[in-house]
Amino acid sequence: MKYFSFFVLKVFVILIVLSVILDVTFTEVYLEAINRGKIDYVYNSKERHYDVAVLGSSRANNHFVTQLFEEKGLRSFNYGMSGGHLFEASLLLKLMVERKYAIKNLIIETDLNLSNEHRSDAVAAKFLPYIHHSKTIQKHFSEEEDFCELYYIPFYRYVKFDASIGVREMYNNLRNQPTNTLEKGGFHALGNKKGNMKNDITALKPIRNKYYEEIKRICEVNNIKLIAVMTPMCTDVKGLDYFQKVNAIYPEIHNYENVVQGDQYFSSCGHMNEKGARLFTTRIIKDFFKK
Repeated sequence: MKYFSFFVLKVFVILIVLSVILDVTFTEVYLEAINRGKIDYVYNSKERHYDVAVLGSSRANNHFVTQLFEEKGLRSFNYGMSGGHLFEASLLLKLMVERKYAIKNLIIETDLNLSNEHRSDAVAAKFLPYIHHSKTIQKHFSEEEDFCELYYIPFYRYVKFDASIGVREMYNNLRNQPTNTLEKGGFHALGNKKGNMKNDITALKPIRNKYYEEIKRICEVNNIKLIAVMTPMCTDVKGLDYFQKVNAIYPEIHNYENVVQGDQYFSSCGHMNEKGARLFTTRIIKDFFKK
């Protein structure tokens, strides 16, 4: 029994040491990453200057055409993240400010994502390689239920979120293999192939969202003009009064839900194709960036 207990202890110690080594190795690779996604592009950067920066979910990523801003002489980048929530948008803005980004105007897509304060695991996981190197990230995650496991157990976060930051992603970063995420100024155009052209958002209820409140405070403190918008949806949607409910809580959010109409401009009910995105971006430029 004594020898068995010693063997178990030995195996346990080896596993801990191996986990620490793997944790340090993976983290060092991510600390050199710069061209895989928008989070490492910000985290491993120094100060940048933008006339217009965009934050939000896929309804930002697919809807704001960076090229059209640039053509108007507005230095821009679309930091919208597909699948992201306001949890991640707020944290990304905190990192931008920490790295002394000079942002004149911040467009934040805030509509359906106002209905919850949860993180998006697939997107939030991409911040986790830096959690021991960034007080900002550590603090942002500190109220999450699994914070202790993510922070204190070596290599746990890489195993739990293998699809986002595991072996394959680490290897691609090690090879410095770029993705198309940063192309076209961060804007991702959708095609004309139709997805689901019906939607029911009657179950969604907007709330006074603490992460949107954080974004507002950050912009106020750092003299960033905040432009909060709700972006278009297709015509066949149940529960469109959601957008009026948003304005009842936040009157300052501009409702553009119905400014682009016609299924020919949509790839799915909640996402415009490139033609629709160009119409929408042109309207935004006209409304907010007149010279």
